[in-house]
Amino acid sequence: MSSEISADAVVVGAGVIGSAIALELARTDRRVVVVDRAAGAGQGSTSASSAVVRYNFSTLAGVAAAWEAHFSWSAWAEHLGHDVGDLARFERSGLVMLDVAAAPRAAWLPLFDQVGVRYEEWDAATLAERVPGVDPGRYWPPKRIDDDRFWADSEETLGGVYTPDAGYVTDPQLAARNLADAAAAEGAEFRFRADVRAIERAGDRVGAVVLADGTRISAPVVVNAAGPWSGKLNVLAGVGADFTVGVRPMRQEVAHVLAPEGYHPPGGVGPSIADMDLGTYFRGEVGGGLLVGGTEPECDPLQWLDDPDEASPHPTMAVFEAQVTRAARRLPGLRVPNRARGVVGVYDVADDWTPIYDRTELPGFYVAIGTSGNQFKNAPVAGRLMATLVEQVEAGADHDHEPVQYKGQHTGLSIDLGAFSRKRERNEGSSGTVMG
Repeated sequence: MSSEISADAVVVGAGVIGSAIALELARTDRRVVVVDRAAGAGQGSTSASSAVVRYNFSTLAGVAAAWEAHFSWSAWAEHLGHDVGDLARFERSGLVMLDVAAAPRAAWLPLFDQVGVRYEEWDAATLAERVPGVDPGRYWPPKRIDDDRFWADSEETLGGVYTPDAGYVTDPQLAARNLADAAAAEGAEFRFRADVRAIERAGDRVGAVVLADGTRISAPVVVNAAGPWSGKLNVLAGVGADFTVGVRPMRQEVAHVLAPEGYHPPGGVGPSIADMDLGTYFRGEVGGGLLVGGTEPECDPLQWLDDPDEASPHPTMAVFEAQVTRAARRLPGLRVPNRARGVVGVYDVADDWTPIYDRTELPGFYVAIGTSGNQFKNAPVAGRLMATLVEQVEAGADHDHEPVQYKGQHTGLSIDLGAFSRKRERNEGSSGTVMG
């Protein structure tokens, strides 16, 4: 049965980004309606996130946003502002970004200095001392595990940069539910199992979102936070002609294995390792587990999708074995199981692996897209960036020519939203991978 609803803003997507945006828009006294095709908040790409909280990005805005978001994760209940029951938890484990020519520390450490991120520079000896059982060999470039060169002994060693305040969020789906519940406490309405059929215009601006069941939600503001379905939603809205950066869905897998003995300190969690040298990353879990993912090395085929609904939800042995074997090259005590175990998700990948947080050529239609698997960590601040953008553009700001600036509530840092523009020059400093 069709119905008519009026709102001040519609957010399409109730993942961690969309739920964060809904919370911040609702805090501006707007009537917010969130629609999502899944049965609950965070049940899409968010649920497959490794939820690593790190600060290594190739742009000042990226580092500043991640550092600002760190303080929200560290005081999660205060960020939410409402009692929402069980809370996702930030686990401070530290992270080591191993040295690699594709993303040399000299390119991004000055950004850490500007922003105030704490770090330690490690040589190979320090790496071996601080991470039990690690192999500090340099193996660049990454190779397929069926390539004989993969198994060759290293002739050089590498170090890395350790950020002690990094870590991970224990339950990414719960984090999205926390944000959604806080948004609901602020008055936002969530409609699940709701597919968007059309985006209507009212004159020269967006006018309504029409759902598959015939429900029409009229609103002067619509935010596309639909993750891997964001490209399809842009087509429905008729936007994208002036984008210089595109987005595309990509299937990804994350393996779950037991960490090798000694990797986790007693009663704690070992540091996360970003290892572009071998083409992998891994992070520990409370209870002795290890999550292992890939960093899109050139030797691996990328699983691009025309339709995110086509993604098989089951881990494959080929990807599992490749990722875990690479991790075992770095942690020789790691066993490679003969059965794949892990999760599958779909990234919404921007051409330069930097998100698009912006308005569009259709007034009132905004996008928080191209989050590329690396923006979970920035969700708390992404919500505030988008709410600030909507507020100022709707008040008449010419964001395309004088980009909106956001001042961090925790750090006081100014974040230039022009860095996330749909019309930006592509970020040539990007590693071209999920590391940004």
